[in-house]
Amino acid sequence: MRHVFPSADSRSRMSRRAVIGATALVATAAAGTTAALAWLRKPSPAPTAAPAPSSTPSATPSAPAAPEVTPTAEAGADPVAGWSIEQTAGQLLMVGVPATGSARAVDSLLARHVGGVFLSGRSSAGVAATRALVDDLTARATAAGQSAPLLIATDQEGGNVQVLSGTGFTRIPEATTQGTWSAEELSTAASGWAGELAAAGVTMNLAPVADLVDVTDPSSNTPIGHWDRQYGAEAGSVTEHVVAFNAGMRQAGVVPVIKHFPGLGRTVGNTDVTAHVTDSVTTRGDAALGVFAQAIAAGTEAVMVSSAFYSLIDPEAPAVFSPTVVTELLRGEMGFTGVVVTDDVAAAVQVQAWSPAQRAVLAVRAGCDIVLASADSSVAPAMLDALIAEAQADPAFAEQVAAAARRVLTLKAQR
Repeated sequence: MRHVFPSADSRSRMSRRAVIGATALVATAAAGTTAALAWLRKPSPAPTAAPAPSSTPSATPSAPAAPEVTPTAEAGADPVAGWSIEQTAGQLLMVGVPATGSARAVDSLLARHVGGVFLSGRSSAGVAATRALVDDLTARATAAGQSAPLLIATDQEGGNVQVLSGTGFTRIPEATTQGTWSAEELSTAASGWAGELAAAGVTMNLAPVADLVDVTDPSSNTPIGHWDRQYGAEAGSVTEHVVAFNAGMRQAGVVPVIKHFPGLGRTVGNTDVTAHVTDSVTTRGDAALGVFAQAIAAGTEAVMVSSAFYSLIDPEAPAVFSPTVVTELLRGEMGFTGVVVTDDVAAAVQVQAWSPAQRAVLAVRAGCDIVLASADSSVAPAMLDALIAEAQADPAFAEQVAAAARRVLTLKAQR
């Protein structure tokens, strides 16, 4: 695939305001570094002994309740007050729609208050055609009675992972190239890319990749290094560029999602196409997690959690289903209070041992807010039914669903 890099002329034409704002956001990384490094210096506790897993995955493991985030002052009253459980649970699902497809494909899901749509596949139709699809989705959601705006997401990392192209969209280079730019250059470029997404109606970008690929042969790391999706092999440089990309996206009003916590840079298998993918190296005090810790300290609104196993953190469950990873480590130790998104749990081979219903319930019990069914939206009704049934049967789980919906709605209100 041919990549066209942003030229010096095109970067210089971006507004001075964007440059100044992005630079200021990047600078906040320094302020957060002390706290993040203090976290890194904590001794890594040994994994807690757990009972041997049963032969059938459980849909209802015991888990600490996810910490509740109260609505912002601007939001006033509880945003889910008076909502039905279906309305509330619907906010926790994000379903895939082909970027070249029809909004009618998800009419039944929009009628059930599903609150997020992911534009999937590849489209070279350009900004105007993408905007027409997004406007149609928005109109259909409104007609279906939704009172909150849709989150419209896509994957616009660059290089091998860029869903939207064509007239009005820049061809974004791979992260290994972005990683050679200065932080200010990358923030300015990312602000321009985000402006293109905003013009197309996209409000969330599932990027940047914060995975540290520090293995001897990066190409052996099939999910990230093989595709040049990483910013480098040194934690400091990766952090700098993750924060810069984040800052540029936020400057232009698009929500970036840093991924794939706790990191996919040391695995061999790709969770999309392989089962039993396990990271047996990363610990709770690892430099790979330090990238996420510093990005969070610098300011980020959303984090994606991977579906790999991390044997030195929680050997019993994939990260997306692990309260240890999401609630204790990400939310507790790192203090992240934003929106947690799962990696795709619709078609990924890694999670096929669990039913769609189990995947949704386990993810929310772990502390996730958005269950991503980007590769196969046909599983979404079973996921929504399971969230509703579990919330009706378990008041504690119902409050987890409500707390997750509050976080999602707060994010929507801010954007």
